[in-house]
Amino acid sequence: MLNEPLLPCVWFILVGVLFTGYAILDGFDLGIGALHLFTKPDEERRVMLNAIGPVWDGNEVWLVTGGGALFAAFPAVYATVFSGFYLAFMLLLVALIFRGVAIEFRGKLPHPWWRRMWDIGFSAGSVLSALLIGVALGNITVGIPLDAGQEYTGGFLSLLRPYPLLLGVTTVALFAQHGAIYGVLKTEGELHEKLRRWANRSLVLFAVCYLAVTVATLLYAPHMTVTLRAHPWLFAIAALNVLAIANVPFQLARGRDFLAFLSSSAAMLCLMALFGIGMFPHMVYSLPNPEHSLTLANAASSQKTLGVMLIVALIGVPLVLTYTISIYRIFRGKVKIDPMSY
Repeated sequence: MLNEPLLPCVWFILVGVLFTGYAILDGFDLGIGALHLFTKPDEERRVMLNAIGPVWDGNEVWLVTGGGALFAAFPAVYATVFSGFYLAFMLLLVALIFRGVAIEFRGKLPHPWWRRMWDIGFSAGSVLSALLIGVALGNITVGIPLDAGQEYTGGFLSLLRPYPLLLGVTTVALFAQHGAIYGVLKTEGELHEKLRRWANRSLVLFAVCYLAVTVATLLYAPHMTVTLRAHPWLFAIAALNVLAIANVPFQLARGRDFLAFLSSSAAMLCLMALFGIGMFPHMVYSLPNPEHSLTLANAASSQKTLGVMLIVALIGVPLVLTYTISIYRIFRGKVKIDPMSY
């Protein structure tokens, strides 16, 4: 990092923080959606919806803010990725919209067929969103074909390679266990115990997928280990990640649900940190022509633009954090169903 200009490095970290905030916060929303159809009683499904009802749309602010920051700080990256992944991102947008519509429309009519239809839509939109996010990260990790003008030269189907698909499945499993733990925090009774079991099962699935992704990364994306090998002390983050994952079932078994949720969040933070460290100083890695990659040096906005934006960010990000913390504080505690609930 010392060899790179300061402001692009700051914005590299800041964009990463924003997307990490989205992964942690909307991750449990998507996880609740992925698990939604595993419970049958209508009241239990309503409880799961109301667990995220007050916060799901606010959580997506982090995605919008992260995308806006990427556009302003690294416009070349935004242009390449959003044009190259256009169909995939449109599909992601449709899935996110349909998920939100399903949450709001499910309770408008009491008919079982009506609610069942929106239940399927909510769950499908959540799983598809998590899968596409993972596939996008997988393609960025392993590299995509860029020409000399740093434009994507592949097609939609070329994004569906084994490594990105594996990372997509891993993301679904990660969000499912994260959502299950959040559900444990917000529920009582039989559903509470169901979600506790689902959290442990999805954690096992995630651990298996994570091990497979680690091996696949070493084999097919060796460039992701360059910075780690150059600075061995960074392996401490990988160690913290393993400890955080291992601490989740430990805390769940002892009924310390909030600590389990914090451990799950810490694991996601470490995973995003490892992703950023592995990519640095690349923003988009070009394969098979690494010389065409987008980096901090050739993709960042001007120093003046980055400086002005940093002042705005120092004002805006604390406001978003304050809003987020206040909402979670207002709606803390177990979910209770009433006539105004979803």
